[in-house]
Amino acid sequence: MTIKILLADDHTLVRRGIRALLETQSDFQIVGEAATGTEAVAKALALAPDVVLMDIGMPELDGLEATARIKRERPSINVLLLTIHDDANYLFRALTVGASGYILKGAEVSDLVLALQAVQRGEVYLQPSVAKLLVGDYLKHASRTEQAQIEELTPRQREILALIAEGLTNQQIADKLVLSPFTVATHRANIMQKLNLHNRTELIRYAMQRRLIDARG
Repeated sequence: MTIKILLADDHTLVRRGIRALLETQSDFQIVGEAATGTEAVAKALALAPDVVLMDIGMPELDGLEATARIKRERPSINVLLLTIHDDANYLFRALTVGASGYILKGAEVSDLVLALQAVQRGEVYLQPSVAKLLVGDYLKHASRTEQAQIEELTPRQREILALIAEGLTNQQIADKLVLSPFTVATHRANIMQKLNLHNRTELIRYAMQRRLIDARG
């Protein structure tokens, strides 16, 4: 399946560079480019791409406002924000306006490919280095009911929860924490049961909705 992409960045060299990289992938089709937030909105509505790869720092309309307008007019279009801002405030604003993903400009090309594929499938994609911003200070931001759920998690489960949000597999978590994969899988099942979640996408959405920050402090 071909993924139609609109590139929105105010730097021509950046757009051209990203275009050249993505066009090496057989399942990507670049359907247009935009140099301003206003142009990004207009072209998104006219071209109906599957994904808009949007810079936050755009002239006329910034990428966040452009995203909000696109999602308001055409909810089916997914927006992946590509940015230099490794900052919780930008991240939460991005998710609030309807972005499906958030990835840093310093990411590997393979991460960008995975991000575009994930948001096209309707998943939430957050680069691991920013995903952990969503799993955190539960007791500070959660409701009393949610606090009760979170307080049921053991310190080890909270640690594993943060690693799940970062995208680590059971084997990777096991290696990092010097545990068996079976032990990690058991913890994972217990965490999801306690929080009434079923997969990583639900976990990220859970964290997004509650504006959670860095669980492991």
